[in-house]
Amino acid sequence: MPMPNVSTVVESTTPVIRVTELTTYYGERRILDRVSLQVAPGEVRVIMGGSGSGKSTLLRHLLGLERPVAGCIELFGHDINTLSGQELFELRRHMGVSFQGGALFNSMTVGENVQFPLREHTRLDANTIRIMSRMKLEVVNLAGCEDLMPAQLSGGMIKRAALARAIVMDPKLLFFDEPSAGLDPVVSAELDELILRLRDSMNISIVVVTHELESAFKIADYITVLDRGEILLTDTVENMRRSDHARIRSLINRIPDTGPVDADAYLERLTRTD
Repeated sequence: MPMPNVSTVVESTTPVIRVTELTTYYGERRILDRVSLQVAPGEVRVIMGGSGSGKSTLLRHLLGLERPVAGCIELFGHDINTLSGQELFELRRHMGVSFQGGALFNSMTVGENVQFPLREHTRLDANTIRIMSRMKLEVVNLAGCEDLMPAQLSGGMIKRAALARAIVMDPKLLFFDEPSAGLDPVVSAELDELILRLRDSMNISIVVVTHELESAFKIADYITVLDRGEILLTDTVENMRRSDHARIRSLINRIPDTGPVDADAYLERLTRTD
């Protein structure tokens, strides 16, 4: 199967991501239940939800790291569940991922970390790779830091170094896992601005998994809210703010979930012998 012309896909109205009726289980526990969504070219989509809502599982499926029980995931017009390992590998070259903890290689300098994808996936000469990595470090405001080790970086610098590595191959689709986690409000706001600049300057589609409301409201074109594996809402920031859905209001107003307890179910969980 030939790989899609990603540049053509991104410039058209074809969704960069199309998820249809995605369902998955861990054992007998249903994690995602008929989840459907679309992400347009150039869109910033935020995926939110409480702990256990299924947002991290959805991200792993979008990356092709897990296969669903049912449903379809299309990236750049290709159903990733039908791709061979090599075809999926080729498709991922058009994608970048910035992990929650940065996931930098501690034994490598910042510059070597950013250069790593280019060394693994291209045949560029060493000087070109070095120049390209420095360009991306400039983009994330880490110029002059290429010789530092990850242990010498602050939390915000680690996030930005990981972002430089994620964009070094000029992807058309970028995934963030909790970009603001562990950062102070000022650094978090700077990262939000950087995300928006990347979207505009690189014509890139961005999916952000986060629980940070302030960040989500600042960067999102659309927000998808998951709860217990189901989509409660997909809408604009303004419409989400105006929603009268009880679970959405609880999320916005940070009201803890104190739903009724089923006493019989609770007793059964405590006493079952499996």
